[in-house]
Amino acid sequence: MSRKKGQAYTAEQKTKIVLEMLKEEMTTSQLASKYRVTSQSLGKWKQQFLENASLAFDIGGATKTYKDEIEDLKSENEQLAKALGKATIKAEWAAGKLKSLDLIDRKSLIESKHNQLSVSEQCELIGISRSSYYYKAVPMSQEDIKILHKIDEIATDNSEYGYRLIYEQLKEDGYHIGRNRVLKYMGILGIQAIYPTKKRLTSIKHPEHKIYEYLLKQYWTTNDKKKTVYVPTPNEVWSGDITYIRINGGFMYLAAVIDWHSKAVLAYKISNSMDATLATDVLQEALEKYPKPKIFNSDQGSQYTSYEHTKLLKDYEIQISMNGRGRSIDNIVIERFFRTLKHSNIYINDYATIKDLKEGVKAYIHKYNFKRFHSSINYQKPMNVYLEYLKNVA
Repeated sequence: MSRKKGQAYTAEQKTKIVLEMLKEEMTTSQLASKYRVTSQSLGKWKQQFLENASLAFDIGGATKTYKDEIEDLKSENEQLAKALGKATIKAEWAAGKLKSLDLIDRKSLIESKHNQLSVSEQCELIGISRSSYYYKAVPMSQEDIKILHKIDEIATDNSEYGYRLIYEQLKEDGYHIGRNRVLKYMGILGIQAIYPTKKRLTSIKHPEHKIYEYLLKQYWTTNDKKKTVYVPTPNEVWSGDITYIRINGGFMYLAAVIDWHSKAVLAYKISNSMDATLATDVLQEALEKYPKPKIFNSDQGSQYTSYEHTKLLKDYEIQISMNGRGRSIDNIVIERFFRTLKHSNIYINDYATIKDLKEGVKAYIHKYNFKRFHSSINYQKPMNVYLEYLKNVA
């Protein structure tokens, strides 16, 4: 189903691509290359598919809603026709519909050989720039993926590095890349530096989403000028985060939920897209398996400030806490787990396929939870500590 140059995908074709994406057998970059679309378009298609999936089981209700809306529009059109004329009504209706289309669909409406309207005029009418119309997406190259892998390694080993220092390290290691591109790639990876004070934030937050106060200050202490964190019991604080996971030829994302006291990983999921669905699915799994915590902490990324994620926390009456702006150190427990996972498993195995990656991570997290001693809990094993607590409070 490879797209020819200039051809737009139909709704049926988009559905097939999204279903293939949900199988998690290919990375987003591999799918984008296969179908000659951008990763952003794939993410938008997936979001639209999931938001409207319930209609498949409520056809009658959806039809009634649309019929009611159509009747309202008819009545409104009749009133507008008396004042403005039918031509004005059609123009406004068309403009509203165009706003709901994504960039790819809008570009498909342009006729390059229209005998009355130039390409520039058509672009202006449908609300896109002329340069956007002529732009052709270029799939991420193997060299770009190699640079992403290297940035991940540098950031994992040097959590305090911002994009300038990562740029300098890349330059020293022989990579030819500009500072702005480093910053862009850090955004793709979801990487931000761990700063003691406010700095530039590379996690992308949504401008319309509420940002909640950081509630974990009570658990931090300073001894000999060194800050440490201690949560006295399991299920008092959970936190969630998403990290970049590399494989040969591409990358995936790992979302996880961890208990701060025991350091037990309560749920995780590997996906080819970093979106609100990924964060919410992992939280839902943890809440279905274990008693709810008092507080849930995350960064200010749009995956965690989304309506779906915050609503789930509110439904369970869990206090919502979020890192200070540019302070990834506020979520240090899960950051340390991700660093351990990468050094002890991901970098060593250099997985060739998504199947191998999922099996390898599953085996490692089981080992981490049940077999690996953890110094911060007196050399006990995380899940043993967590389950023993649940047993005693039952």
